[in-house]
Amino acid sequence: MSDDRLIVAMDVPNAVQGLQLAEQLGDAVSFYKIGLGMLTGGGLALANELKHEMGKRIFLDMKLFDIGATVENAVRGLAQFDLDFLTVHGDPYVVSAAKQGAAGSDMKILAVTILTSLDRQDLDGALIKDGAIKDLVLERAGNAFAAGSDGVIASPQEAALIRALPEAEGRLIVTPGVRPAGADLGDQKRVATPAKAIADGVDHIVVGRPIWQAKDPQAAARAILDEMKSP
Repeated sequence: MSDDRLIVAMDVPNAVQGLQLAEQLGDAVSFYKIGLGMLTGGGLALANELKHEMGKRIFLDMKLFDIGATVENAVRGLAQFDLDFLTVHGDPYVVSAAKQGAAGSDMKILAVTILTSLDRQDLDGALIKDGAIKDLVLERAGNAFAAGSDGVIASPQEAALIRALPEAEGRLIVTPGVRPAGADLGDQKRVATPAKAIADGVDHIVVGRPIWQAKDPQAAARAILDEMKSP
């Protein structure tokens, strides 16, 4: 089985193409992320097939955000699918409600800090309070840990700072915004290479387009796995 520190984002249109990608990647990849874009294309059915028919681990990236009771009920329903990770927004009341919904299951609740596609100008447009992004990410991570999250989603540029927090001990750091050396950044703004992310204390990196858009997705995945292990 592959190194599950690499999570491949299945940002393809539907479950049929998702299964085709999983077959192309074979035993090179053991962990997949299924997000909102796939949800209406059979995402939960795909998650079930990958998990129970192919033995893969599943990260459902829903970024849930609503009143506490709604989040709790939604998470309780999703916990029935035997998922490994689920994302919610990092607001403490959301995290707390999600943990209540996940009670009795092995599903880990990961709190989103600040999306890796955003910069300070984006935050200003959203009326987010002043301050450097790294400081806001650290504050949100600390609040999420205090609310009971099993881990956080953050860019690799903040990973070392989060890992240094005393309350981060035993918690997961999962980072999108990871790009192999020389890859197109796409819509990501706060990025790092796979090796740098792992060196900074990240538990799992999430990579999508550099793998599924490659002519040979399995070769691209194996190259990233090799890069993760490099000094």
